[in-house]
Amino acid sequence: MAWGRTSMSYLQGGRVLELAHGPGHLLIFLKRSGYRPFGIDLSPSMGKQAAKRLRRAGCEVPLVRCQAQSLPFRSGSFDDVIATFPTDYILDPSTISEVARVTSGRGRLIIVAGGQKDSHNPNPHFLDWLSKITGRNEPSSDSAFQRAGLSVRFESQPVEDGLAILIIAEKMDRLEHEGAAISEKVSNPTGTDCLNSSVMATRKN
Repeated sequence: MAWGRTSMSYLQGGRVLELAHGPGHLLIFLKRSGYRPFGIDLSPSMGKQAAKRLRRAGCEVPLVRCQAQSLPFRSGSFDDVIATFPTDYILDPSTISEVARVTSGRGRLIIVAGGQKDSHNPNPHFLDWLSKITGRNEPSSDSAFQRAGLSVRFESQPVEDGLAILIIAEKMDRLEHEGAAISEKVSNPTGTDCLNSSVMATRKN
């Protein structure tokens, strides 16, 4: 659970939605830390496990069974959205669009993308997944983020005996969004998706 907690350093408000909440560990920690968490998961078994764990912990947290690509919440319902070690659903343009819709103001999608026990020898499976964001081996989803009005940067945080890698996608205002779209057309006239290195940043605490 320590890996998931790294996402909390980037939370901006009290209303937090966790995508694919799993057994509910992070939801409990968020609730006890003073946040107002909600959780969604498509798995019935994960929903049951999380509900049971939340009851035992004395935490009342709304849980919804649904897909991240079709969130049953009003626009602007949350300050931030968290996803810990997500599968490829997080790269679906429908997921990204829905996250942008349900977050308010400068809301963020905070993705704990992976963790390495040895930062000098990263897991090849994780690097393959990360390439879908960076666009090294195939079209990335950076344009999907931009189309949804989200800027993207990378962060890293030490945790336990390893390093957590996070992707922070933050809502842009209208002028920033328009500027990003123009920049992409100028720098990438062929239409091939690529991640603009200017939006990448790494912080080691």
